[in-house]
Parts: sequence; structure tokens; C-alpha cells
Amino acid sequence: MAQPKLTIRSNKHISMKRLSVLFSFLLFLLPAWAQVRVTVQAPSDVVEGDRFRVSYVVNTQDVDNFNVDKWEGLVELFGPSQSRSSSFSMVNGKTTSSSTITFTYTVTTEKAGTFHIPAATVVSGGKTYKSNSPTINVLPGGSGASAGSGQGQQGGGQTHQNQADRMHTQNVGDRITNKDLFIAVTASKKRVFEQEAVLLTYKLYTLVNISTLEGKMPELDGFHVQEINRQRQPELKMEHYNGRNYGTVVWSQYVVFPQQTGTLKIPEIKYEATVVQQNRSLDPFDAFFGGGSMMQEVRKTVMAPAVTLQVDALPTPKPANFSGAVGKFSIASSLTPQQLKANDATTLRLTVTGTGNMKLMKAPTVPWPKDFESYDPKTEDKTAIGASGSSGSVLYDFIAVPRHQGKFELPPVEFCYFDPDAREYKTVSTAAYTIDVAKGKGGSSSSSSLMSKEEIELLNSDIHYIKTGEPTYLTADSALFGSNRYWLTYGVAIVLFGILMYAFRRRAVANADLVRRRGRGASKVATKRLKTARKLMNDNNATAFYEETMKALWGYVGDKLNIPVSELSKENVREKLTARQIPDTLIDQFLHTLDDCEFARFAPGDPADTMDKIYSSAEEVINKMESELKHK
Repeated sequence: MAQPKLTIRSNKHISMKRLSVLFSFLLFLLPAWAQVRVTVQAPSDVVEGDRFRVSYVVNTQDVDNFNVDKWEGLVELFGPSQSRSSSFSMVNGKTTSSSTITFTYTVTTEKAGTFHIPAATVVSGGKTYKSNSPTINVLPGGSGASAGSGQGQQGGGQTHQNQADRMHTQNVGDRITNKDLFIAVTASKKRVFEQEAVLLTYKLYTLVNISTLEGKMPELDGFHVQEINRQRQPELKMEHYNGRNYGTVVWSQYVVFPQQTGTLKIPEIKYEATVVQQNRSLDPFDAFFGGGSMMQEVRKTVMAPAVTLQVDALPTPKPANFSGAVGKFSIASSLTPQQLKANDATTLRLTVTGTGNMKLMKAPTVPWPKDFESYDPKTEDKTAIGASGSSGSVLYDFIAVPRHQGKFELPPVEFCYFDPDAREYKTVSTAAYTIDVAKGKGGSSSSSSLMSKEEIELLNSDIHYIKTGEPTYLTADSALFGSNRYWLTYGVAIVLFGILMYAFRRRAVANADLVRRRGRGASKVATKRLKTARKLMNDNNATAFYEETMKALWGYVGDKLNIPVSELSKENVREKLTARQIPDTLIDQFLHTLDDCEFARFAPGDPADTMDKIYSSAEEVINKMESELKHK
């Protein structure tokens, strides 16, 4: 009788299946739980008459209603068109998902000015969400980079994508004038005080496509210069200037601190630009098959104009505690610890915060009590260069050690600076501190208040502690000079010197022999490699054949002339062979054989015939070269 089959379902399997279904359900609901956001994507600058796109992106597809406010100053042509996207990713076991819906309008402009992109309102999950309303700058139509792009009202016009596309691509040979490409320089101030920060901005204006721009501020006399580090890639923007729409970008900015008074001049800066021009006369098919390039690069020198500054001297008389700081500053302090024992250290931290010439100012002076031994401060610079100069904080850590017990008063620390806006010197100060010093382990039990100032100054600067205990004496026999140990050490040093001299001489001779052996064996090594190349030729292995032939040629001349592999070049080989008085015809034949071998690797034609010619030429030129070098 057949036994009935018994099927057992694993509870673990059922549990894992349920978890998988639950996980998928939660993953599906994840976008609904996320915070709904509506963002606007639109260009920041367009030209009058342009067509451009405005997109509203919602980070969920659960959208019940979508509305846009009234278009003020802008004309809606088409829209909204909808597009949806979803993505899931799992990285290191962490799953993320995103789901968006995008509403896109095609818009044009009727007049120049600054307008607001209307805000969009979205209803999702019963709640209403609204986007921001960014501004867009509409430039007047006219000649320049935007000419020809304002065809949107004539049907079939262009849709604005990015500002770089607006640049005019010139024909090859067109003259690039100073109105097509120039750099303007602006100074934040033309009249300043000594040490006052001046921001120099170098702004590029262009109507043509440029691929590179190189230039650098030269060394300046009478100025301390700091360049503002621009972390992001410069972004091209449109600007209406002198009746034309230019692509503009702030290329570089410098903060200069004049160190002298009078009329100071910042010289003009030379920039080298690479302009991309189009060769419209070239057949595109010829360009595609290697007959030239549709685009050519032209170098253009652009001079940024000089800037003249009038620098006034700081008012006199200067305060005695003037730190040299020019700008706006504040000071804070902390003392740790305020209660300590004699001969222990305490640290006063001064934090100078502000904006100005912070890298050029002096550290404040701390009026420590006479009984304290102080040290030079440790400085920590936490400043960054910006439009107003260096801004941030500079930390000064002053360490002092009290030598006697007692209560001491640390007066406020003053920091004096010059405020160029107020045109006067200002002083800020810290709080005063009371320092309680207890008796130390090795210190005196008397209070410093019982000692005179003259006694404290003598203690700090004159006699140190006298060492106590039994003295240690040296006998005449314990001296090293003239002893047996001295003469033994002297003799061993002479023997070691002789051994080292002998070893170095042997090594030099061996190296010389190695060079000679390498030169004598160059022909044998080359012949062996040519035999290998011939075998590869018979096997019709063209790639390996040419590589082995090249090794034979380069290896022969490198071994024969003792040229390291890192210095092997055709120019170097020609120079060495000429110095060995090898005929120019033979040198040319050797180098031509190298060129033919390099070219043949990629040239069309009969591989067998080409390899045979290369092999014969290489064998012939190596034999001739060996014959000539034997007699030199």
C-alpha cells in the first residue's frame, strides 16, 4: 500500500515571503510619506523675444491638482506638458527611491525688464503645496551674442538652453576686435587708507566662443595681495552693455592691501584667450574622413586695464598700543585655569574676530603680573579671504607660569585698531581676571606680596636654582683623549675608511666594465631580437613583429651609446651619433627606419611585403652602424 505523501511548509519561508511583500508595499508608499516639494527650473537671463522653458518639478506622482499663477510680463506659448520618472536604487543594503512629475511650459517675452516666474500650486494627499517665484532678467534685443536668437516670434525660433550656446561662432579668418572680447576691471574703492582692503574684480565680456583664458596678477610693489579662491566653475551670464548682449563672467578677484601712501598703480594684466572659429568652407565629409577640422582655435591677447588708487596715510599721532589692524574688530578672552599652584602653567586665550588686514596685524600685548614668567603666543589662523579682506578669527594662546603663591590681578588686554569708515582709532578690551596661586611643591611658602618688585625682577632674570647633592669628579684616567680607547677608536676609523675607499673604487671599475660589456654586446642582442622578429614575420603576426623590431633598433642604439631608457629620443640619438662622427646619411637612414616601422603598424597595404622591407632595412642599418662604431 503506497504511503501518503506528507508536505510540510516551512514557517520561516512563509514569514520571509510576508516580509518581502510588506517591504515592497512600504517601498511603494515611501514617496507618499516624503515631504512634497515643488521646485522651479528656468534660466536666470534671456533676451527679449526668446523662447525658453519653465519647468515645475514635483517630487511625487500623487498630484490631484496643478495650477500656475498669472504670467506677468511673460507670454505662455505652450503647456503644460507632463513627464513622469521613477527610480529605485540599493547601495550597501540601503534602498532609496524617487518619483517625480514635471510640468513644462514654453514661454516667450514681449519686453525687457525683470519679471517673476509665477508660482505653482499643487494639491497632493489633501494638502496644498506652493513653489517659489524666482526672478528672470530679460535683456533688450540687439546686436551681439544674442543677435539671431530672438526669432521666437517668427515661428521656428530657438528655445533657450544655456548661456554658452548664445556665443557667436566666428568664421575662420574673422578679426576679433576689442569690442568682441575684453576684460573690465572694477575697484571697490579708489581712495583708501594705508592697509585698507580693496577688492579688484576682473570681469570677462565676450561675443565669441572661447575655450581657455589664462592670466595672472603680476608681483606688485607696495601691495599685499590675496586672491579670492573661486571654488565653483565660472558660470557664464548674459548682460546688456553698450547696446550689445554679452556673455559675462567674473573671472578673478583679488583683495589688495596698500602698504605705502600716495598714488599707487596696479598694472594691466595680460590674458591669453583661445577663441574657437568655424571653418565653413570645409566640406563636412572631408572633415569626417580626416581632411581637416570644422573648428579651429585662434589665440587672442586680451589686456585688462590698469587701476590707480589714492592711498592716504593713517591719522597721526598713532596710539602707542596700535596693533596695525585696519578694519572692524572685536576681542574675547578666556583664562584656564584661574586657580593653580606656583610653577604650574595657565593659558590666556585671546580671540580677535573681525574683517580687515588680519594677516598683517600684531598680536595683543598681555600685561602679566611681575611674578609671572610668560612665553611667546601660539597663533591659530581661522580666517578666509573675502570681498572685505580677511574675515574670521585669529586665536592667540599665551602661556604664563607664576613663581610664587598669592592673589594676582590680570588687567584687561587692549586691542587698538583703525576703523576706516569712522576714520578714527578704536580700542576694544577683554575682562580683567583674578588669579589665585597656591603654594607649589617646589615653590616658596612666602607670599609674593611680601616681596618687592626689584626682588621679583631679580628672581625672574638672574640666578637659577643651585644643584644640591654630592658632586661627581673626573680623574685623569677617566679622560678619553690620549687613552688606549682613544687610539683604538682612531685606528679602527682609519681602517674602515680604507675599506670603504677600496669598495667604492671596485664598484666604479665594475660599472665601467658593465658599460663596455653592454656596448660590445649590443650587436648580439639586436641580432637575437631580429631573429625573433623574423619568426614573427613568418607567422604573419604583424603587431608583435613591429614591436620586436622597434625593440631591436632602440635597444641597439641605447646599449651602444650607453643611453638610459628614460632619455631615449630621436633628438638625443642624433646628437650622440653626431658626436661619435657617424655620417649624417647613416643617421638619417637609422631614424627613417624607426619612422617607417612606427608608421607601418597602422598603415594599410600588404602586411607581408611591408614587414619584409622593414626587416631588411633594420638588419642593414644595424650592420652599417656596427661597422662604423667599431672604428670610432
